[in-house]
Amino acid sequence: MSKRHLAVFPGSFDPITFGHLDVIARGRRLFDELVVAVGHNPAKDALFTPEERVEMTRVLTAELAAKEPDEARVEVRSFGGLTVDFAQSVGATALLRGVRNLSDLQYEVQQAVTNREVAGLETAFVVAGQSFAYTSSSLIRQIAALGRDLNVLRAMVPEIVIEMLRKKKAEGHPMLVSLERSGEE
Repeated sequence: MSKRHLAVFPGSFDPITFGHLDVIARGRRLFDELVVAVGHNPAKDALFTPEERVEMTRVLTAELAAKEPDEARVEVRSFGGLTVDFAQSVGATALLRGVRNLSDLQYEVQQAVTNREVAGLETAFVVAGQSFAYTSSSLIRQIAALGRDLNVLRAMVPEIVIEMLRKKKAEGHPMLVSLERSGEE
């Protein structure tokens, strides 16, 4: 009897981007099951609440599943604490990580070695598609804070994210206000 291979794709997803969705789509082809683990770090400021990030991710992964129903099942869950502890709690055989560039690779290899030594968890790397190589959640937040027209983000994030960014900007979210002020200096 063969073992089912469940991977955890951890991240803050603040916000989720097309690059993240690309990794999820390809991870669904590599593993039997995929858990997208939306991390919550109380020591780190976030633009979106954990609940908002989970909800956006659930909506978008459901859309992926509808387009490719024969690929692996995806579950979206929130977690706090160490990624390896969460991965072990769900029975993961591997972590899935996206790599955009050489800097990412250097950091991710260091993390992968540590995770293997500490928890016996392997890491599978998926290289980002060329169109996602320079997209990051922090870049999206900066553009949202400094840009007037959020439609410029259409190539980087799904429409649901743009709408949520508009809402946060209209509410004067402190993170966006702070980024706007620092961009004016």
